Amino acid sequence: MVVTSLFFFFFLFLSPPFTLSLNQEGLYLLRVKRGLSDPAQSLSSWNDRDDDPCSWFGVTCDNSTRQVIKLELPSSQLAGPFPVFLCRLQFLSSISLPNNSINSSLPSGISECQNLQTLVLSQNLLVGSIPGSMSLIPNLRQLDLTGNNFSGGIPAGFGQFQKLETLYLSGNLLDGVLPSSLGNLSSLRELFLAYNPFSPSQLPSEFGNMKSLESLWLSGCNLVGQIPASLGRLTRLKNLDLSMNRLSGAIPSSISELRSIEQIELYNNSLSGELPPGMSKLKTLRRFDVSMNQLTGTIPNELCGLQLESLNLFDNRLEGTLPESIARSPNLYELKLFNNKLSGKLPSQLGKNSPLERLDVSYNGFDGAIPESLCDHGVLEDLIMISNSFSGKIPASLGKCRSLSRVRINHNNLSGTVPAQFWGLPRVYLLDLADNSLSGPISSKISGARNISLLLISQNKFSGPIPNELGSLDSLVELSCSSNELSGSIPESMIKLSQLGLLDLSNNQLSGQIPVGIKAMKKLNGLNLANNKLSGPIPREIGSVFGLNYLDLSGNLLSGKIPFELQNLKLNVLNLSNNRLSGVLPPLYANENYKSCFVGNPGLCGDIPDLCSRAVGSNKMKYLWILRSIFILAAIVFLVGLFGFYWKYLSYRKNKDTVTTAMWRSFHKLNFNEFDIVECLNEDSVIGSGASGKVYKVVLGNGEKVAVKKLWGGVKKEDTGSAVREKDEFEAEVETLGKIRHKNIVRLWCCCNSDYCKLLVYEYMPNGSLGDLLHSSKGAMLDWPTRYKIALDAAEGLSYLHHDCVPPIVHRDVKSNNILLDEEFGAKVADFGVAKIVCGVSKDVLSMSIIAGSCGYIAPEYGYTLRVNEKSDIYSFGVVLLELVTGRLPVDSEYGDKDLVKWACATLDKKGFNQVIDSRLDVITHKEEIGRVLHIAFLCTNPHPGNRPSMRIVVNMLQEASSENKSMSGGKDSKLSHYCYFDVDASDQVSIV
Repeated sequence: MVVTSLFFFFFLFLSPPFTLSLNQEGLYLLRVKRGLSDPAQSLSSWNDRDDDPCSWFGVTCDNSTRQVIKLELPSSQLAGPFPVFLCRLQFLSSISLPNNSINSSLPSGISECQNLQTLVLSQNLLVGSIPGSMSLIPNLRQLDLTGNNFSGGIPAGFGQFQKLETLYLSGNLLDGVLPSSLGNLSSLRELFLAYNPFSPSQLPSEFGNMKSLESLWLSGCNLVGQIPASLGRLTRLKNLDLSMNRLSGAIPSSISELRSIEQIELYNNSLSGELPPGMSKLKTLRRFDVSMNQLTGTIPNELCGLQLESLNLFDNRLEGTLPESIARSPNLYELKLFNNKLSGKLPSQLGKNSPLERLDVSYNGFDGAIPESLCDHGVLEDLIMISNSFSGKIPASLGKCRSLSRVRINHNNLSGTVPAQFWGLPRVYLLDLADNSLSGPISSKISGARNISLLLISQNKFSGPIPNELGSLDSLVELSCSSNELSGSIPESMIKLSQLGLLDLSNNQLSGQIPVGIKAMKKLNGLNLANNKLSGPIPREIGSVFGLNYLDLSGNLLSGKIPFELQNLKLNVLNLSNNRLSGVLPPLYANENYKSCFVGNPGLCGDIPDLCSRAVGSNKMKYLWILRSIFILAAIVFLVGLFGFYWKYLSYRKNKDTVTTAMWRSFHKLNFNEFDIVECLNEDSVIGSGASGKVYKVVLGNGEKVAVKKLWGGVKKEDTGSAVREKDEFEAEVETLGKIRHKNIVRLWCCCNSDYCKLLVYEYMPNGSLGDLLHSSKGAMLDWPTRYKIALDAAEGLSYLHHDCVPPIVHRDVKSNNILLDEEFGAKVADFGVAKIVCGVSKDVLSMSIIAGSCGYIAPEYGYTLRVNEKSDIYSFGVVLLELVTGRLPVDSEYGDKDLVKWACATLDKKGFNQVIDSRLDVITHKEEIGRVLHIAFLCTNPHPGNRPSMRIVVNMLQEASSENKSMSGGKDSKLSHYCYFDVDASDQVSIV
C-alpha cells in the first residue's frame, strides 16, 4: 500500500499540471504542436486543460465517438517537418495543411496513416523525392502536393493506388519521365502534373486507360512526340490541357470521340496538319485553344457549328475564309484568330447571336466592312483588328457599345467620319485608329472617354480644330495625332494633362502659339510639334519639364530667341530647324555637333560655322573676325607644339594614348568635351580592369561623373586575331548602345575610335556592379527588397532588348558583373561587347564561331551547339537570380564539379529551403517572395531552351512574385502562385489571368 501511494505521488510529481484530463489523441496532437513553429499562434487553443481536442482550432471530431477525423490548418504560417506523429491518430481521415512552411522531406512513414482519405500539403517547402510508399495507403482518394520542391520522378508504384481520385503534383521540380503505370488508376478523376521540368518524354498511351478521368492537366511538362490516339478512349474527360510542350504531328482524329469534353487547350506546341475531322461530335465543347502551333488548312464549318464559348486559333498558318456558321454559335464570347493567313469578309451576323466579349483577328487578310452586330449583346470589351484590309466606315452601332475597353483597328483601309459617340466611350482606355483614311473632326464628345490612356489617330485625314474637351482627359498618357489635317491653335486646356508622357501633333496645319504653362505637364518626355504653322516664341517653361528627352519643333514659324532654359534638359533628340529663330545659341548647343538642330533659321547666330546666313558689316563684327583669326593662328602654333610634345610623350610611354577631336562620336547631349576626358585618364582613377581593358572614373570640371572604358592598345602584327576581336567588341558596343534607349540599359554618352586608342564613355553608376557588391563584405547592404528591385530592373532591361528592339538584340554575356547599380540601387544592364543583333537568321538563332559568355553563366546548349538566341540570355539571367537568392558565386570550389545551378538543386533536395537562401537575408519576413523568385530562377535555368520562359514572361512573373500580390493555391482553376498563366493577344499585351 505504501509503495502504491509513493508511485502515485511520484507520477503526479513528474506529470505536467492538468494532463490527467486530456485523452490520448490530444496528447498526440500536443506532441505535433511541439514539433512545429507557430509564429502566428494558430495553435494557441491547443492546450492540456480540455478533456479532448475536439474544440481546438483546425480539429474535427466524429460527433458520436469524439475521435479526431480531420485536421485542417490552411495558411496558418506553420513551419517545420511534416508531423508524422499524426499517423498515431487511428481514425484520422483528412490532413489539410496547404500554404504553410512545412519543410524537409516527406517521410516514408506517412504510409502508416492507413485510414487517410485526403492529404493536402500544397504550397509548402517540401523537398526530396515523393515517397513511393504512399501508394500503400489503401483508402487515399485525394493527394495534393502542388507547389512544393519535390524532385526526382513520380514513383512507379503510384499506379497501385486502389481508390485514388485526384492526384495534384503540379509546380514542383520533378525531373523524371511520366510513368506509364499511372494508366492503371481506373478510379482517377483528376490528374494535374503541370509545370514540372520532366525529362523529354512522350505522353504514355496507357493514359488512355484511365476511364474515369475528367481533367488532365499536363501543361509545361516537356512532352515530345505525338498526342497518342488512345486519349480518345477517355469518354468522361471534360478538360484536356497539353499546352506549352513540344508536341508535334497532327492532332489525332480520335479527339472527336471525347464525348464529354468541355475544354481543349493545346496551345504553344509544334502541332501541324489540319484540324481533325469529326469535331461536330463534340457537342459539349466550350473552349478550344490550339493557338501558337503550325496548323494549316481552313477552319472547318463543323467546328464553328459547335456550342463554343471560346475559340483561339491564333499564331498558325490557317488560310481561307471564316465560315458564316461561326456567327450562329450562341455562347461564343471569345474569338482570337490573329497571325494567320485568313481572308475574305467577317460573317455579317458575328456577335448577333452570341455575347461576344473579345474579338482579335489581327494580322490576316480580312477585308470588307466591320460587322454592325459585333456589340449587339452589349458586352464587347476588346476589338482588335490590326493590319487587315477592312474598309468602309466604323459602324454607328459601335458608338453605343459602352462596354468597349480596348479598340485597335489601325493599319486598315477604313474611311469616312468616326461616329461622334464612338469618341466618348466611357470605358475605353486604348483607342487606336492610326493608319487609315478616316476623316472629319475629333468630336467634342471625347470628354466622355474619362478612362482613356492612349489615343492614337495618326496617319489619317482628320480635320478641324483640336477640341478643348481633350484637356479634360486626365488619364491620358499618350496622344498621337500626327499626319492629319488638323487646324487651329493648340488648346490651352491641354496643359492640364498632367499624366501625358508623349504628345505628337506633327505634320498638321496647326497655327498660333505653343501654350504657356507647359511646365505643368511634369511627366512629358516626348513633344513633337514639327511641320505645322506655329508662331511666336518658344516658351521658356519647356526648360522646366525636366523629364523631356525628345523635342521637335522644326518646320514651323517660331520666332525670337532660343530659351537658355533648354540647357536644363537632357535631350536625346532636339530639332528646332526651319523656323524664324534669331539671336545667339545657348552655350551648351554652340558647337558643330548641334548644327543640324538649328539650320534653316536665317536670323540665328552662334559659334557654329556657316549657321548664320546673314552678313553683318558692323565694326563689332569685324573686330570679332580679327580676334577669331588671331585665335586660329595661335591655335595652329599651339597644336604644332602640342603635336611635337605628343610624339615624344608617346615614345616615352607607349601605353598612354591621346585622342583627336575628329574621332569622337556623341549619342546624347554632352556637358563636356573629349579633352575633359583624356586629361583625367590616370591610374589613380581606375575602378576596374578586365580582359578587354580598364575602366576609369572621371570627375569633370562641372562635378559630373562619367565612367570611361579604355580598350587595350594598338594593333600588333603578331596578334591580328586579337585586334579583330577588339574591333568587333568596340563596334558591337557602339552599334548596340548608340541606338537603344531604356531606363534599365546603361547609357553610352560618346565614344572615340582612333589607331591609338578606343574609348567608351558611359554614365557613371556609383554603386558599381551587382557582382562586386553582392559578393563582397558590403553584400549585407543588399536586403531582399533591394535585391528584388534589382532583379526586376535587370529583367525589364533584357526584355527590352529581346522584345522591343527591332531587330532583337541578344546580350550573350549576362552576369552580375554586367549589371550596374546607380545611387538608389536601380539596376542597368551593361557591357554589350559581345552582343549580337538577331537579323536575317532563321528562327532568330545565331551560329557563333566561338563561345561568348562567362563561366557559370553559359547555357548548356551553347557549349555544344554554338547556336545562340534569347534563351541563352534567359539561362544566364536565371543564374543571376540564383546569385541574388543564395548570395553565392556562379562557380566555386565548394561546389566540386557542379556550378551554382546544380548546387542549388542538390542542396534544396538534401537540406531544404533555408540552406539555399543567403543567410544575410530576412527569410522569415520575405520567405514567400524569395521562394517565388527561386522558382523563377529554376524555370530560367531549365536545361531545355524551349522550356525557358521569354523575358517578357519573366518580367510578369517577377511582378507577380511580389509579396504585395496575394498567393494562390489549389488546382488548375486557381492557377499556381509559383507560375504565371498568360493570356496573349495580337497586340502583345500579356495579362495574368
